[in-house]
Amino acid sequence: MSEEKKAPVNGNRMAGRRPGNGRKPAGARSGSGFRKDGQKPFGNRRPGNGGRSVRPGNKQPEKKPEPEGMAPRRIALRVIRQVTEQGAFASLCLDKSLENCGLISADRRLVSRLVYDTLDHLIYLDWCLGQVMAREDTDIKLRNILRLGACQILLEDRIPESAATNTCVQLCVENGMEGLKGVCNGILRNLVRKKNELVFPDPETEPDKADAIRFSLPEWLWIRLREAYGREEAQKILSTPRGTEGWTVRPNLTKLTDEDFEKLLAKKVWEKEKTDLPHAWRIRGAMDIARDADFTGGNFSIMTGGSMIACLAMDAKRGKQILDCCAAPGGKTCYLAELMGGTGRVQAWDLHEHRTALIEAQARRLGLENVRPMVRDALKAREDLIQTMDGVLLDAPCTGLGMLAEKPDIKLRVTEESLRELTEIQRKMLDTVCAYVREGGTLVYSTCSILPEENEQQAEDFLRRHPEFEAAALPETVPEKYTQYRKTGLQLLEYRDGVEGFYVCRFRRKRI
Repeated sequence: MSEEKKAPVNGNRMAGRRPGNGRKPAGARSGSGFRKDGQKPFGNRRPGNGGRSVRPGNKQPEKKPEPEGMAPRRIALRVIRQVTEQGAFASLCLDKSLENCGLISADRRLVSRLVYDTLDHLIYLDWCLGQVMAREDTDIKLRNILRLGACQILLEDRIPESAATNTCVQLCVENGMEGLKGVCNGILRNLVRKKNELVFPDPETEPDKADAIRFSLPEWLWIRLREAYGREEAQKILSTPRGTEGWTVRPNLTKLTDEDFEKLLAKKVWEKEKTDLPHAWRIRGAMDIARDADFTGGNFSIMTGGSMIACLAMDAKRGKQILDCCAAPGGKTCYLAELMGGTGRVQAWDLHEHRTALIEAQARRLGLENVRPMVRDALKAREDLIQTMDGVLLDAPCTGLGMLAEKPDIKLRVTEESLRELTEIQRKMLDTVCAYVREGGTLVYSTCSILPEENEQQAEDFLRRHPEFEAAALPETVPEKYTQYRKTGLQLLEYRDGVEGFYVCRFRRKRI
């Protein structure tokens, strides 16, 4: 999320341009008019025209060159359209679009910036465009081009306004809307002229609407956050800048100690620093990390801080039987298996076969033999598993609003109805999987959300329904800095804790 400001601006650079080398193509001649064999060409034909006769006054029309910087904007628009028109996930579409795209690194960065800035500020951009457009019901294809243009005009201070306008006009032509290129040009030029005269809701008379537009958030969602955290802290949460480049990595504990991993990292050219979490380092500057030999060889994994804390909350011991209920893609499953030293067993469930295959691939890469991936629905009770597990981890389906800084398109797909549906699924899952925990065993409930309905309210309701469980303190393996905010469970906030917005609650089944 961009920094707090009236008219968001960031210091992004313009896309780079690959310089030409000025050399003629190999084999090109100086234009003597003779063929290689020394003979003059037949008639007035010239090399390189495909044998066609060229007559005076009958020149072939030259193709008008496209505006500079079209390639990255073309890709950015494609991703924006996939997200807003087809409901696709931005990160997946962007990764796929940039794979083998042929762009230089500066242009690839420009694509990412334009996609995420446009999606992050979509509501704000639509508010601004609404003041310079004659019609509200603009075709979605044209609206997405206008959003991309408005993003560059209002948010990208190093992109010339003329470049933003001209490339958007060209995108109209390329997307079958040549008849609307004049409309596009007029709207964006109007935005350029009036950008310092745009009107926003009055913070005194319409404070919630003003903050919702300011943070580009659906108003109902802003109100939920303001009611949960208070206006000041909600603003801090939403002012968290988009995640910095890099990854949190940890060693494969069945192969390397922390000291071994630190020595391995020392041989890399990456920037690295130890985090407050056990086994975890933050690295930057790793290009194509998924193809790194030590990664493919199973020496380390990429994992977020919140997910690591959820696993540490389990306090997994050697030889234990643990169930990971919604396990794909398998990061938490494998960390639990490693914390147990490759002993015991971790059952890893997922509803879909193709996602279960991701868990299998993770365990195979890491050489873990105590992982058992299974295609199973966590909502369906298994009588044969009642009170058989030492620990159950339910990282439940949720809104994902704790990941807003990294995945701004999340707020575009969350609705009040979908929130109600998710909280009902969470409740049913908790009621189902808690039966598998044996006496004295541990149930860990987690989400990557920041809404109380999905987190502490869900935990408190669970304890009221299930008096056979009690809230349990987090183990000492979780660093103290992450436990000081604990009420019912641990609510992590990125601006405060340095990890993604995440919730973890630990329960214990009472001994009778």
